[in-house]
This record gives sequence, structure tokens and C-alpha cells, in this order.
Amino acid sequence: MSQTSEAAATAGAAAKPASPAAAAAHRWWILATAGIAQLMVILDATVVNIALPTAQRNLGFSNADRQWVITAYSLAFGSLLLLGGRIADRIGRKTTFLIGVTGFAAASAVAGAASGFTMLIAARAARNLASAEAIFWLEISTCSSNAFN
Repeated sequence: MSQTSEAAATAGAAAKPASPAAAAAHRWWILATAGIAQLMVILDATVVNIALPTAQRNLGFSNADRQWVITAYSLAFGSLLLLGGRIADRIGRKTTFLIGVTGFAAASAVAGAASGFTMLIAARAARNLASAEAIFWLEISTCSSNAFN
């Protein structure tokens, strides 16, 4: 066996869990993390739709502007999914997920403390940029990885 194939075999062995029990536990942690990430996205959309009339009253924006609170989510999340995938391919899925979840939490705090309509829209767009980067690509990599084969 050549040194190159030995190094590849060693690297492949190091990436696999030590035992079948460890592999099974690893699979379920991946699935639980993907489920919680998806819950964050669904909960975000639900809470915003419920809180929108109160936010409109408190921040003083019109019914026409109210639509932008929802549209900011769709534009940022939908248009940046492919970029999130590219980032995940370049720096790694775990790192991308952690950066995205941190960005999601920070932007959520800013959106919760918004003092005006513009700040709310910008924070929602930033939050959904982070969720597009992290959450969707975590789920894709979970479903397409060898974890459940």
C-alpha cells in the first residue's frame, strides 16, 4: 500500500465514529439539531404574523408597510439560499451553521429591540440572511449525508 492510500485510509477511519452505537447516537444528534433549526424558522414566521398588528401600532407604520415585514423574510431567505450553500462548501457546514445561528440570534435581538420600521425591516432581513446561510444547508447536508445510510 502506498503512503498516499495509507493516509487516505487513516483519514477515512478517523472521520467515522468508533462503534455502531456511537454512529447511531451521532445520527440522532444530527437529526435533532436539524429539527430544532427548522423549528426556529417556523416559529419565527408564526410569531411575526401574530405580533404584526401590535408592532404596527407601536412602531406606527402603515398597512402598506406592514407587507414589507413579511417580504423582507422572503426576499432575504429565498435569494440567499444558494449563497449559503456556496459558503457551506467553502468553509464547512458545521462552521456555516454556527455562524448562521449566531447571526440569527443577534439579528433577532436587534429586531426585538427595533425602535422604528426601518430598523425592524433591516433586522428581519439580516436574521433571514443568517437562517438562509445556516439552517437550510444544515438540513440539506443532513438529508444527503451518510449519517442516515
